[in-house]
Amino acid sequence: MPSTDRIRDHAGQGATTVAAHRARRRLRADQARQLADILRRQLLTGGFPAGTLPHESVLATDYRASRNTVRQALDLLRAEGLVERLPGVGTVVVAQKYPHGLDRLMGLAETLHEHGQVTNEVRNLGPVPAPAPVADRLHVPPGADVLYIERLRRLGGVPLSLDLTYIPLDIGTALLGADLENTDVFRLLEAVTGHPLGHAEITLEAVNADAHSAAVLEAPRGAAVLMLERLTHGRPVDLEFIRFRGDRISMSGLLHRSR
Repeated sequence: MPSTDRIRDHAGQGATTVAAHRARRRLRADQARQLADILRRQLLTGGFPAGTLPHESVLATDYRASRNTVRQALDLLRAEGLVERLPGVGTVVVAQKYPHGLDRLMGLAETLHEHGQVTNEVRNLGPVPAPAPVADRLHVPPGADVLYIERLRRLGGVPLSLDLTYIPLDIGTALLGADLENTDVFRLLEAVTGHPLGHAEITLEAVNADAHSAAVLEAPRGAAVLMLERLTHGRPVDLEFIRFRGDRISMSGLLHRSR
């Protein structure tokens, strides 16, 4: 075989080897992500009550994965701040996410009552002219005053969410002297109107924390934040933009398939 052909053949074999290596790495990354998803669920639902994950070799056997795949999965969970590696101890759970249901219309204190007391730091409170999109959704004239409430909400002193709330002023005025530091707005609205709230339209999306939100929530700038936009009805009565710390809240719901 001419030397040029041997070189070309050798180069081709090298390219094939590199491609195969990259394919194996991609496959391991896929498997690690799948395993991380399974372990994350267990972490968040108390699947490791002792607070320590099984040894890597045990996880590899249980999930039919290689040790490298297990290590990569644990690295993903470590990057999320859910676990940490302690010398002489192993991989331990270091963070907890609180479950926030999407099945019922409830305030944060009602939702998390089993986990402790939710307290609110009222950062801003008072009438403001309604921006056009807010006025449209609350069915008030453009530029009409609405009550604006900004609260930092904590559970056990730990920041969970930053809530921006707009309420029509004919209802909101009664909230000016209310105990907003310890009471959900939903309960206060029902007390003021004398009627239960009906339903809410919600939009949930992931955003990165801006500098101000990150500082208030004591989160790293650019950290993952769950943004919940919620318009609550009897009549349109409460428009909220809620930024949840993504590392401390998990959203869940029960969905039925209609026929």
